[in-house]
Amino acid sequence: MEINKIDKEHYLKIRKNVSDLIKQAANENDTTGSIVLDVAPEIHKGAAEHFKNATIKTLDLDPNSKADYIADLCKNNSGYLLDETFDVIICTEVLEHTENPFNAINELYRILKIGGTLYLSTPFNFRIHGPLPDNWRFTIHGLNTLLKNFKEVKIDELQDENRNLMPIQYTVVAKK
Repeated sequence: MEINKIDKEHYLKIRKNVSDLIKQAANENDTTGSIVLDVAPEIHKGAAEHFKNATIKTLDLDPNSKADYIADLCKNNSGYLLDETFDVIICTEVLEHTENPFNAINELYRILKIGGTLYLSTPFNFRIHGPLPDNWRFTIHGLNTLLKNFKEVKIDELQDENRNLMPIQYTVVAKK
């Protein structure tokens, strides 16, 4: 199936926005001794492209991914991933693929250190995409509900100039 022009434009904007978010995370947190968790980096460079001093660990659901941690974010993995382990969590374009986003956010919150930061992105006005399943689209209100336990939440919208109130993507910086 061929990707249409709008989908391709949105895809390129989303990839740039994700890269900018990870670059921001690195600029704010790339220090020796920091532990960063990159959730499901897949085929993209992810955190490794921008973090040079911090220790980067990866997490994925796919056992063939060669991630450091193979885990389902929708489950409590406390026997495998300890509470308050990570200074920074990068979770880009993953939340829409989870079966239970509330459980996934709770698990990210549990493994994030107090004072740590979650950098998250999720599409809104973008086509269904892989890896399947692609289950959800979140509004700013839904994201605020999901992230209610964080003490600071900043949500930015990547606007679609042709569709008012239909952002292409949201990026989130949430402090625990």
